[in-house]
Amino acid sequence: MAAKQIAEKLISDHVIAVFSKSYCPYCKRAKQVISGLNLSASQVGTLELDEISEGADIQAYLEQKTGQRTVPNIFVHGQHLGGCDDLVRAQQNGDLEKRLGKL
Repeated sequence: MAAKQIAEKLISDHVIAVFSKSYCPYCKRAKQVISGLNLSASQVGTLELDEISEGADIQAYLEQKTGQRTVPNIFVHGQHLGGCDDLVRAQQNGDLEKRLGKL
């Protein structure tokens, strides 16, 4: 499967999609925040780009799609949210709950 298809499938199949790298502290922080959201495991999709052969191609595709080269690269309901700081900010200001449809 090509990088675009892998990325788009993760985004479309999950409420929250996280493109991550296993060693990245910002990715770990984002995954901690997401784990506290009371979502089922099937609603959250995480892809560790450093652990798959297509990782660099997927990261390049995501940069093309979003303008963001860094990880974590987070999508909520198919819409690009951003990185870890964006996630934390959205959680703090209530935007994340709105995006998740919890309000």
